[in-house]
Formats: sequence, structure tokens, C-alpha cells
Amino acid sequence: MPVRIALVLAAIFLGTAPPSALSAAAGPANDYPTAARADYVIACMAANGQSHIVMEKCACSIDAIADRITYDDYTAIETVKVMTDLPGERAGIFRSSGWAKDLMDRFRQAQVAADRQCF
Repeated sequence: MPVRIALVLAAIFLGTAPPSALSAAAGPANDYPTAARADYVIACMAANGQSHIVMEKCACSIDAIADRITYDDYTAIETVKVMTDLPGERAGIFRSSGWAKDLMDRFRQAQVAADRQCF
């Protein structure tokens, strides 16, 4: 995780920065590294089938998501996904916070739009 993202997440976690700091600290929306795109496509293919057609649709999907969500927000979303699955009080803040819910809602909306566009 880049240092900037970690600092922004820490500031939000500690209550010293608003969730909008994620968007302010972010660069262009379509700057996802190849490895992040490949991870998404592999997971998408695992869920939808192992064919060339599905691979093209999954690649289209991550491109569509990248057009709607910055990579910094995407990494924050991935962090929230992992943290909400962990037990304990510290992870509970990710399950109960409004900013985490807002991030996940934005991702779900982007994913639904990408599915409509690509599948």
C-alpha cells in the first residue's frame, strides 16, 4: 500500500481527516497498475468462467471501474473488504463506520455499471 494511502486511511481511522481526503489525495482515475487489473480479472474469471470471452468481459469491467473510481479509493475499498472480514473490535470500526460503507456502496455501484457495460 502506498504511503500516501496508508496516511490518509490512518487519518480517517483516527478521525482527523474526512473521507473526502481519499479523493483529494488521489491522482487520475485510470492509473491502476497492471498487477491490480490482473488480480481483478483473475478473480472475475474464477467467478464467471475460464474462457477468452469471459476474460475480455472481465478486462472491460476493471477498465470501466477504473473510469469511475480512483486507484487510491480502490485500494481503500480492498482494505475495507479485508478488514470487515476480520474478527475483533479494531476491525469493527470498518464494519460500522459510515465512510467505509460509503466506499463500498460506491464500489458496488461502479461494479454494477461495469457489469451492465461489459457483460
